[in-house]
Amino acid sequence: MEATNRGAVRTLILLPPIISLSWLMESSADWKFAAEQFVKVLPDKVFVHCSERNVSKLTLDGVDVMGERLAEEVIEVIQRKPNLRKISFVAHSVGGLVARYAIGRLYRPPKRENLEYSSSNRSEEDSRGTIGGLEAMNFITSATPHLGSRGHKQVPFLFGVTAIEKLASLVIHLIFRRTGQHLFMNDDDEGKPPLLKRMIEDYGDCYFMSALRAFRHRVAYSNVGYDHIVGWRTSCIRRNSDLPKWEDTLNEKYPHVVYEEHCKAYDDEHCESTSIEDDGSDKLEEELVTGLSRVSWDKVDVSFHSCRQRFAAHSVIQVKDQSMHIEGADVIQHMIDHFLT
Repeated sequence: MEATNRGAVRTLILLPPIISLSWLMESSADWKFAAEQFVKVLPDKVFVHCSERNVSKLTLDGVDVMGERLAEEVIEVIQRKPNLRKISFVAHSVGGLVARYAIGRLYRPPKRENLEYSSSNRSEEDSRGTIGGLEAMNFITSATPHLGSRGHKQVPFLFGVTAIEKLASLVIHLIFRRTGQHLFMNDDDEGKPPLLKRMIEDYGDCYFMSALRAFRHRVAYSNVGYDHIVGWRTSCIRRNSDLPKWEDTLNEKYPHVVYEEHCKAYDDEHCESTSIEDDGSDKLEEELVTGLSRVSWDKVDVSFHSCRQRFAAHSVIQVKDQSMHIEGADVIQHMIDHFLT
């Protein structure tokens, strides 16, 4: 599905379809409501493209293969729309990991003339690269397992039982093939580190972190509870000890947004001094938190605990089905209201 307006187009918004452990075989229609809202509110500023390359059984092929497909699709859209100047990604569930892989492929270093300024005069904006030749604006994820799906309560429907979680890690490839291996970080491509670990740095010819750093605005939306597919910790890129205490919101416009936090980028010295805590995390997970914390994030915590469809929070946060999940509309509105154009 593609949606746009009759006026000038400036920003390309990519919406990778939902990909999750329980709902594979999905389609770009999952983003229909959000796409319509973006175009309605920003009619003369955006062109919205709902990705169609990773649906149905193709979602089992692995984060990297799906990322390659998405990158190719982005280039094709850019070539069809020569008036585009900026690019943003809004992704849900594993689609956020696919988008992170794709931007690593699409990243282009800053032009040489921008690097000729002295370090004292050069701003962060001057040193940013581009994504597919376009200025990178917003990188937004909702309910994305940035820290993977293995470990204590990272997949809530496994009930946090260690034995069940270990068993799931051993058999996940039998059900969800290569994608499952990437999520549980037990992939081993010719002796390489797990893919999610490779994605916290510039690895080989993929500039994963340079690409993520190129965006002016990075946001992680997370369900604090009732998401039985993706746990709170992995979707908000936090350790257990960093999870905030939240209360019912008093904001009438965004009744389900219960906590907002701007997390500044940590420098390497701070990251290296952080110790692994005995709170259910492990060494690999700590490395992912540390790596992703080298860029700033706005973290928005969401709760549907009082909603009729709270047990479908993983879909409600996206408004996958307008008739069933409309209670998540305020989260989509929050995305739009804070969207940089």
